[in-house]
Amino acid sequence: MSSSVEQTAGRRLMAFLREWDRGGERVRRRMLLSFMSNNSGKTSPELELEFAQAASLFLSRITAWIRLTYMFGTCLDLQLKALGVFLSATSNHRYVMEFLEVGGVLTLLEILGQKQTKEPDKAQTLHLLNIISNTGRKNKELICESYGVRAVAECLAQSGSEVTQRAASTLLESLAQGNPSYQQQVYKGLIALLACSCPKAQQLVLQTLRTVQSTVKTTHPAIVEPLLNLLQSFHLEVQYEVIELIVELQQTEVRTDVLRALVTLLKPARKGVQKHKILQEMKMTDSLQLFVQQAAAAKALRILAEGSQETSEELIHLGVVHHLLYAMGNQEHADTQKQASLALEHFVRLYPVVEEHVRTAMGPALFTSFMHNAELLYLSVDEVQADILLSNRVNISRELEEQNAES
Repeated sequence: MSSSVEQTAGRRLMAFLREWDRGGERVRRRMLLSFMSNNSGKTSPELELEFAQAASLFLSRITAWIRLTYMFGTCLDLQLKALGVFLSATSNHRYVMEFLEVGGVLTLLEILGQKQTKEPDKAQTLHLLNIISNTGRKNKELICESYGVRAVAECLAQSGSEVTQRAASTLLESLAQGNPSYQQQVYKGLIALLACSCPKAQQLVLQTLRTVQSTVKTTHPAIVEPLLNLLQSFHLEVQYEVIELIVELQQTEVRTDVLRALVTLLKPARKGVQKHKILQEMKMTDSLQLFVQQAAAAKALRILAEGSQETSEELIHLGVVHHLLYAMGNQEHADTQKQASLALEHFVRLYPVVEEHVRTAMGPALFTSFMHNAELLYLSVDEVQADILLSNRVNISRELEEQNAES
Protein backbone atom coordinates (compact mmCIF):
# COMPACT_ATOMS: atom_id res chain seq x y z
CA MET A 1 0.00 0.00 0.00
CA SER A 2 1.46 3.37 -1.00
CA SER A 3 2.13 6.04 1.57
CA SER A 4 -0.60 8.31 0.24
CA VAL A 5 -3.17 5.52 0.34
CA GLU A 6 -2.14 4.65 3.90
CA GLN A 7 -2.46 8.27 4.94
CA THR A 8 -5.91 8.52 3.37
CA ALA A 9 -7.05 5.35 5.11
CA GLY A 10 -5.61 6.57 8.40
CA ARG A 11 -7.40 9.93 8.13
CA ARG A 12 -10.66 8.17 7.28
CA LEU A 13 -10.27 5.92 10.34
CA MET A 14 -9.53 8.83 12.66
CA ALA A 15 -12.57 10.70 11.37
CA PHE A 16 -14.67 7.61 11.96
CA LEU A 17 -13.41 7.20 15.53
CA ARG A 18 -13.91 10.91 16.31
CA GLU A 19 -17.49 10.67 15.12
CA TRP A 20 -17.98 7.70 17.43
CA ASP A 21 -16.34 9.39 20.42
CA ARG A 22 -18.35 12.58 20.03
CA GLY A 23 -21.62 10.97 19.00
CA GLY A 24 -24.52 10.07 21.21
CA GLU A 25 -26.71 6.99 21.17
CA ARG A 26 -28.42 7.93 17.90
CA VAL A 27 -25.14 8.45 16.04
CA ARG A 28 -23.57 5.28 17.40
CA ARG A 29 -26.66 3.22 16.53
CA ARG A 30 -26.38 4.41 12.91
CA MET A 31 -22.66 3.64 12.86
CA LEU A 32 -23.17 0.13 14.22
CA LEU A 33 -25.88 -0.59 11.65
CA SER A 34 -23.57 0.60 8.88
CA PHE A 35 -20.65 -1.42 10.28
CA MET A 36 -22.66 -4.64 10.37
CA SER A 37 -24.12 -4.07 6.92
CA ASN A 38 -20.69 -3.59 5.38
CA ASN A 39 -18.60 -6.07 7.41
CA SER A 40 -20.67 -9.06 8.52
CA GLY A 41 -18.97 -12.27 7.47
CA LYS A 42 -15.59 -10.68 6.80
CA THR A 43 -12.37 -12.33 7.88
CA SER A 44 -9.92 -10.78 10.30
CA PRO A 45 -7.56 -9.62 7.50
CA GLU A 46 -10.51 -8.05 5.67
CA LEU A 47 -11.57 -6.16 8.80
CA GLU A 48 -8.03 -4.92 9.28
CA LEU A 49 -7.97 -3.70 5.70
CA GLU A 50 -11.27 -1.89 6.25
CA PHE A 51 -9.92 -0.17 9.38
CA ALA A 52 -6.39 0.64 8.18
CA GLN A 53 -4.85 -2.22 10.23
CA ALA A 54 -6.41 -0.79 13.40
CA ALA A 55 -9.77 -2.56 13.73
CA SER A 56 -8.97 -3.19 17.40
CA LEU A 57 -9.51 0.52 18.08
CA PHE A 58 -13.16 0.16 17.10
CA LEU A 59 -13.53 -3.18 18.89
CA SER A 60 -12.27 -1.60 22.12
CA ARG A 61 -14.80 1.22 21.80
CA ILE A 62 -17.70 -1.18 21.29
CA THR A 63 -16.55 -3.22 24.29
CA ALA A 64 -16.21 -0.15 26.49
CA TRP A 65 -19.68 1.10 25.54
CA ILE A 66 -21.21 -2.31 26.34
CA ARG A 67 -19.59 -2.36 29.77
CA LEU A 68 -20.90 1.14 30.54
CA THR A 69 -24.47 0.67 29.34
CA TYR A 70 -25.48 -3.03 29.42
CA MET A 71 -27.44 -2.58 32.66
CA PHE A 72 -29.67 -0.08 30.90
CA GLY A 73 -30.07 -2.07 27.69
CA THR A 74 -28.86 0.82 25.54
CA CYS A 75 -28.54 -0.54 21.98
CA LEU A 76 -27.52 -3.83 23.54
CA ASP A 77 -28.79 -5.87 20.60
CA LEU A 78 -26.68 -3.92 18.12
CA GLN A 79 -23.67 -3.84 20.42
CA LEU A 80 -23.68 -7.63 20.79
CA LYS A 81 -24.19 -8.24 17.08
CA ALA A 82 -21.37 -5.84 16.20
CA LEU A 83 -19.14 -7.57 18.72
CA GLY A 84 -20.06 -10.83 17.03
CA VAL A 85 -18.70 -9.55 13.72
CA PHE A 86 -15.25 -9.39 15.32
CA LEU A 87 -15.41 -12.54 17.43
CA SER A 88 -16.83 -14.73 14.67
CA ALA A 89 -14.39 -13.56 11.99
CA THR A 90 -12.06 -16.16 10.52
CA SER A 91 -8.61 -15.92 12.19
CA ASN A 92 -10.30 -14.23 15.14
CA HIS A 93 -7.68 -15.14 17.77
CA ARG A 94 -6.44 -11.57 18.18
CA TYR A 95 -9.92 -10.12 18.65
CA VAL A 96 -10.93 -12.82 21.12
CA MET A 97 -7.82 -12.26 23.22
CA GLU A 98 -8.30 -8.48 23.24
CA PHE A 99 -11.90 -8.93 24.34
CA LEU A 100 -10.95 -11.35 27.11
CA GLU A 101 -8.16 -9.10 28.37
CA VAL A 102 -10.67 -6.38 29.25
CA GLY A 103 -12.96 -8.78 31.16
CA GLY A 104 -15.21 -9.71 28.26
CA VAL A 105 -16.32 -13.06 29.67
CA LEU A 106 -17.45 -11.53 32.95
CA THR A 107 -19.32 -8.81 31.07
CA LEU A 108 -21.19 -11.36 28.97
CA LEU A 109 -22.06 -13.47 32.02
CA GLU A 110 -23.32 -10.38 33.83
CA ILE A 111 -25.52 -9.53 30.84
CA LEU A 112 -26.87 -13.08 30.95
CA GLY A 113 -27.76 -12.70 34.63
CA GLN A 114 -29.62 -9.41 34.30
CA LYS A 115 -33.37 -9.83 34.75
CA GLN A 116 -34.07 -7.00 32.32
CA THR A 117 -32.00 -8.54 29.51
CA LYS A 118 -34.30 -9.47 26.63
CA GLU A 119 -34.42 -13.03 25.34
CA PRO A 120 -32.88 -12.26 21.91
CA ASP A 121 -30.00 -10.51 23.69
CA LYS A 122 -29.51 -13.51 25.97
CA ALA A 123 -29.38 -15.78 22.93
CA GLN A 124 -26.80 -13.54 21.27
CA THR A 125 -24.77 -13.40 24.47
CA LEU A 126 -24.75 -17.20 24.67
CA HIS A 127 -23.70 -17.33 21.02
CA LEU A 128 -20.71 -15.10 21.76
CA LEU A 129 -19.73 -17.21 24.76
CA ASN A 130 -19.95 -20.29 22.58
CA ILE A 131 -17.59 -18.71 20.06
CA ILE A 132 -15.14 -18.03 22.88
CA SER A 133 -15.55 -21.56 24.25
CA ASN A 134 -14.81 -23.08 20.86
CA THR A 135 -11.47 -21.26 20.62
CA GLY A 136 -9.80 -23.69 23.01
CA ARG A 137 -9.52 -25.35 26.41
CA LYS A 138 -8.01 -22.31 28.12
CA ASN A 139 -11.03 -20.18 27.29
CA LYS A 140 -13.45 -22.95 28.29
CA GLU A 141 -11.75 -23.00 31.66
CA LEU A 142 -11.99 -19.21 31.91
CA ILE A 143 -15.74 -19.35 31.40
CA CYS A 144 -16.12 -22.11 33.99
CA GLU A 145 -13.85 -20.33 36.49
CA SER A 146 -16.11 -17.29 36.14
CA TYR A 147 -19.12 -19.37 37.34
CA GLY A 148 -20.27 -19.66 33.76
CA VAL A 149 -21.74 -23.16 34.09
CA ARG A 150 -24.14 -22.00 36.79
CA ALA A 151 -25.12 -18.86 34.86
CA VAL A 152 -25.78 -20.77 31.64
CA ALA A 153 -27.67 -23.55 33.44
CA GLU A 154 -29.92 -21.02 35.19
CA CYS A 155 -30.56 -19.32 31.87
CA LEU A 156 -31.57 -22.62 30.29
CA ALA A 157 -33.89 -23.51 33.17
CA GLN A 158 -35.56 -20.11 33.47
CA SER A 159 -35.79 -18.93 29.87
CA GLY A 160 -39.08 -19.05 28.04
CA SER A 161 -37.48 -18.79 24.61
CA GLU A 162 -36.57 -21.91 22.66
CA VAL A 163 -33.84 -20.01 20.81
CA THR A 164 -32.22 -19.05 24.11
CA GLN A 165 -32.64 -22.57 25.50
CA ARG A 166 -30.96 -24.09 22.45
CA ALA A 167 -28.09 -21.61 22.64
CA ALA A 168 -27.60 -22.45 26.33
CA SER A 169 -27.59 -26.21 25.74
CA THR A 170 -25.13 -25.81 22.86
CA LEU A 171 -22.79 -23.82 25.08
CA LEU A 172 -22.97 -26.37 27.90
CA GLU A 173 -22.10 -29.12 25.44
CA SER A 174 -19.14 -27.10 24.20
CA LEU A 175 -17.91 -26.48 27.75
CA ALA A 176 -17.97 -30.23 28.46
CA GLN A 177 -15.91 -31.17 25.42
CA GLY A 178 -12.12 -31.00 25.65
CA ASN A 179 -12.30 -29.50 29.14
CA PRO A 180 -11.30 -32.25 31.59
CA SER A 181 -10.88 -29.90 34.55
CA TYR A 182 -14.53 -28.83 34.45
CA GLN A 183 -16.21 -31.67 32.58
CA GLN A 184 -17.71 -33.13 35.75
CA GLN A 185 -19.01 -29.72 36.80
CA VAL A 186 -20.89 -29.37 33.52
CA TYR A 187 -22.11 -32.98 33.78
CA LYS A 188 -23.47 -32.50 37.30
CA GLY A 189 -25.04 -29.21 36.24
CA LEU A 190 -26.92 -31.01 33.48
CA ILE A 191 -28.13 -33.65 35.95
CA ALA A 192 -29.44 -30.88 38.20
CA LEU A 193 -31.27 -29.38 35.21
CA LEU A 194 -33.31 -32.57 34.80
CA ALA A 195 -35.55 -31.18 37.53
CA CYS A 196 -36.47 -28.08 35.50
CA SER A 197 -40.16 -27.67 34.66
CA CYS A 198 -40.10 -26.64 30.97
CA PRO A 199 -40.61 -29.62 28.61
CA LYS A 200 -38.48 -28.09 25.84
CA ALA A 201 -35.67 -27.40 28.28
CA GLN A 202 -35.96 -30.98 29.56
CA GLN A 203 -35.68 -32.32 26.02
CA LEU A 204 -32.59 -30.20 25.28
CA VAL A 205 -30.94 -31.14 28.57
CA LEU A 206 -31.50 -34.84 27.86
CA GLN A 207 -30.04 -34.51 24.36
CA THR A 208 -27.00 -32.70 25.75
CA LEU A 209 -26.61 -35.24 28.54
CA ARG A 210 -26.53 -38.06 25.99
CA THR A 211 -23.61 -36.38 24.25
CA VAL A 212 -21.76 -35.53 27.44
CA GLN A 213 -22.47 -38.96 28.95
CA SER A 214 -20.46 -40.59 26.19
CA THR A 215 -17.37 -38.60 27.19
CA VAL A 216 -17.44 -38.79 31.00
CA LYS A 217 -15.50 -41.65 32.54
CA THR A 218 -17.69 -42.15 35.59
CA THR A 219 -21.48 -42.00 35.60
CA HIS A 220 -22.83 -40.22 38.66
CA PRO A 221 -25.48 -42.30 40.45
CA ALA A 222 -27.49 -39.14 41.11
CA ILE A 223 -28.65 -39.27 37.49
CA VAL A 224 -31.00 -42.23 38.04
CA GLU A 225 -33.80 -40.70 40.12
CA PRO A 226 -34.34 -37.40 38.25
CA LEU A 227 -34.01 -39.19 34.93
CA LEU A 228 -36.72 -41.72 35.73
CA ASN A 229 -38.92 -38.99 37.21
CA LEU A 230 -39.08 -37.51 33.71
CA LEU A 231 -40.92 -40.62 32.56
CA GLN A 232 -43.93 -38.91 34.18
CA SER A 233 -43.85 -36.32 31.41
CA PHE A 234 -46.92 -35.99 29.22
CA HIS A 235 -44.66 -34.93 26.35
CA LEU A 236 -43.65 -37.84 24.13
CA GLU A 237 -40.49 -36.12 22.93
CA VAL A 238 -39.25 -35.95 26.53
CA GLN A 239 -40.09 -39.61 27.16
CA TYR A 240 -38.28 -40.56 23.95
CA GLU A 241 -35.09 -38.80 25.05
CA VAL A 242 -35.31 -40.38 28.52
CA ILE A 243 -35.54 -43.88 27.07
CA GLU A 244 -32.69 -43.19 24.63
CA LEU A 245 -30.48 -42.12 27.54
CA ILE A 246 -31.58 -45.13 29.61
CA VAL A 247 -30.44 -47.40 26.77
CA GLU A 248 -27.03 -45.72 26.73
CA LEU A 249 -26.73 -46.02 30.52
CA GLN A 250 -26.79 -49.81 30.10
CA GLN A 251 -23.11 -49.53 29.25
CA THR A 252 -22.27 -47.77 32.54
CA GLU A 253 -21.94 -48.62 36.20
CA VAL A 254 -25.50 -47.49 37.03
CA ARG A 255 -26.98 -50.15 34.75
CA THR A 256 -28.36 -52.38 37.49
CA ASP A 257 -29.69 -49.42 39.48
CA VAL A 258 -31.63 -48.26 36.42
CA LEU A 259 -33.08 -51.72 35.76
CA ARG A 260 -34.11 -52.19 39.37
CA ALA A 261 -35.73 -48.76 39.49
CA LEU A 262 -37.65 -49.37 36.26
CA VAL A 263 -39.05 -52.63 37.59
CA THR A 264 -40.08 -50.90 40.81
CA LEU A 265 -41.96 -48.23 38.84
CA LEU A 266 -44.30 -50.92 37.49
CA LYS A 267 -45.91 -50.94 40.93
CA PRO A 268 -46.44 -47.26 41.86
CA ALA A 269 -45.58 -46.58 45.47
CA ARG A 270 -48.83 -45.24 46.83
CA LYS A 271 -51.31 -46.47 49.40
CA GLY A 272 -54.00 -48.60 47.86
CA VAL A 273 -54.36 -48.71 44.11
CA GLN A 274 -57.79 -47.27 43.34
CA LYS A 275 -59.04 -49.79 40.84
CA HIS A 276 -61.83 -49.22 38.32
CA LYS A 277 -61.97 -45.46 38.97
CA ILE A 278 -63.10 -43.50 35.90
CA LEU A 279 -61.14 -40.30 35.37
CA GLN A 280 -63.75 -37.66 34.61
CA GLU A 281 -61.23 -34.94 33.77
CA MET A 282 -57.89 -35.56 32.11
CA LYS A 283 -55.83 -33.20 34.22
CA MET A 284 -52.31 -33.43 35.52
CA THR A 285 -52.91 -35.21 38.80
CA ASP A 286 -50.35 -37.14 40.82
CA SER A 287 -52.12 -40.41 40.07
CA LEU A 288 -52.17 -39.84 36.33
CA GLN A 289 -48.49 -38.93 36.32
CA LEU A 290 -47.70 -42.17 38.13
CA PHE A 291 -49.64 -44.14 35.54
CA VAL A 292 -47.85 -42.37 32.69
CA GLN A 293 -44.55 -43.21 34.37
CA GLN A 294 -45.68 -46.81 34.85
CA ALA A 295 -46.48 -47.16 31.15
CA ALA A 296 -43.21 -45.54 30.10
CA ALA A 297 -41.26 -47.83 32.43
CA ALA A 298 -42.89 -50.87 30.82
CA LYS A 299 -42.00 -49.55 27.37
CA ALA A 300 -38.39 -48.91 28.40
CA LEU A 301 -38.08 -52.39 29.89
CA ARG A 302 -39.37 -53.96 26.67
CA ILE A 303 -36.83 -52.03 24.59
CA LEU A 304 -33.99 -53.03 26.92
CA ALA A 305 -35.04 -56.68 27.05
CA GLU A 306 -35.38 -56.92 23.28
CA GLY A 307 -31.90 -55.52 22.88
CA SER A 308 -30.09 -58.03 25.11
CA GLN A 309 -30.76 -61.56 26.33
CA GLU A 310 -28.48 -60.90 29.28
CA THR A 311 -30.67 -57.96 30.25
CA SER A 312 -33.80 -60.09 29.83
CA GLU A 313 -32.51 -62.70 32.28
CA GLU A 314 -31.39 -60.06 34.75
CA LEU A 315 -34.85 -58.49 34.64
CA ILE A 316 -36.49 -61.85 35.36
CA HIS A 317 -34.29 -62.19 38.44
CA LEU A 318 -35.45 -58.71 39.46
CA GLY A 319 -39.08 -59.86 39.36
CA VAL A 320 -40.13 -58.14 36.16
CA VAL A 321 -42.74 -60.79 35.25
CA HIS A 322 -44.64 -60.34 38.50
CA HIS A 323 -44.51 -56.55 38.15
CA LEU A 324 -45.64 -56.59 34.51
CA LEU A 325 -48.64 -58.75 35.38
CA TYR A 326 -49.48 -56.26 38.11
CA ALA A 327 -49.25 -53.35 35.67
CA MET A 328 -51.54 -55.20 33.25
CA GLY A 329 -54.21 -55.13 35.95
CA ASN A 330 -54.27 -51.33 36.03
CA GLN A 331 -57.63 -50.59 34.43
CA GLU A 332 -57.29 -46.89 35.15
CA HIS A 333 -54.72 -46.41 32.39
CA ALA A 334 -55.03 -48.25 29.09
CA ASP A 335 -51.53 -47.38 27.88
CA THR A 336 -50.04 -48.96 31.00
CA GLN A 337 -51.89 -52.19 30.26
CA LYS A 338 -50.84 -52.12 26.61
CA GLN A 339 -47.15 -51.39 27.27
CA ALA A 340 -46.99 -53.98 30.06
CA SER A 341 -48.61 -56.59 27.79
CA LEU A 342 -46.15 -55.93 24.98
CA ALA A 343 -43.22 -56.16 27.38
CA LEU A 344 -44.49 -59.37 28.96
CA GLU A 345 -45.01 -60.90 25.51
CA HIS A 346 -41.25 -60.70 24.91
CA PHE A 347 -40.47 -62.74 28.03
CA VAL A 348 -43.25 -65.27 27.38
CA ARG A 349 -42.11 -66.00 23.85
CA LEU A 350 -38.44 -66.20 24.81
CA TYR A 351 -38.63 -68.32 27.98
CA PRO A 352 -40.87 -71.42 28.30
CA VAL A 353 -40.71 -71.21 32.09
CA VAL A 354 -42.15 -67.69 31.94
CA GLU A 355 -44.88 -68.86 29.58
CA GLU A 356 -45.88 -71.59 32.02
CA HIS A 357 -46.15 -69.26 35.00
CA VAL A 358 -47.97 -66.53 33.07
CA ARG A 359 -50.52 -69.03 31.73
CA THR A 360 -51.19 -70.17 35.28
CA ALA A 361 -51.45 -66.61 36.58
CA MET A 362 -53.77 -65.42 33.82
CA GLY A 363 -55.95 -68.45 33.35
CA PRO A 364 -56.55 -70.23 30.00
CA ALA A 365 -59.03 -67.78 28.46
CA LEU A 366 -57.10 -64.60 29.16
CA PHE A 367 -53.79 -66.23 28.23
CA THR A 368 -55.19 -67.28 24.86
CA SER A 369 -56.30 -63.70 24.19
CA PHE A 370 -52.90 -62.47 25.31
CA MET A 371 -51.00 -64.72 22.92
CA HIS A 372 -53.35 -63.83 20.08
CA ASN A 373 -52.91 -60.06 20.41
CA ALA A 374 -51.00 -58.72 23.40
CA GLU A 375 -51.33 -55.10 22.28
CA LEU A 376 -55.13 -55.16 22.45
CA LEU A 377 -55.48 -57.42 25.48
CA TYR A 378 -56.52 -54.50 27.69
CA LEU A 379 -59.81 -54.30 25.77
CA SER A 380 -60.87 -57.74 27.01
CA VAL A 381 -59.66 -57.63 30.66
CA ASP A 382 -62.66 -57.56 33.02
CA GLU A 383 -62.67 -56.60 36.70
CA VAL A 384 -62.23 -60.14 37.99
CA GLN A 385 -59.27 -60.77 35.69
CA ALA A 386 -57.76 -57.42 36.68
CA ASP A 387 -57.96 -58.44 40.35
CA ILE A 388 -56.19 -61.70 39.53
CA LEU A 389 -53.40 -59.86 37.72
CA LEU A 390 -52.98 -57.36 40.54
CA SER A 391 -52.68 -60.10 43.15
CA ASN A 392 -50.35 -62.45 41.24
CA ARG A 393 -47.34 -63.88 43.09
CA VAL A 394 -45.20 -65.07 40.19
CA ASN A 395 -41.53 -65.72 41.05
CA ILE A 396 -39.45 -67.33 38.34
CA SER A 397 -35.89 -66.42 39.23
CA ARG A 398 -35.08 -69.67 41.07
CA GLU A 399 -36.36 -71.90 38.27
CA LEU A 400 -34.45 -69.90 35.69
CA GLU A 401 -31.26 -70.29 37.72
CA GLU A 402 -31.79 -74.05 37.87
CA GLN A 403 -32.33 -74.24 34.11
CA ASN A 404 -29.19 -72.23 33.46
CA ALA A 405 -27.23 -74.51 35.81
CA GLU A 406 -28.47 -77.63 34.00
CA SER A 407 -27.56 -76.22 30.60
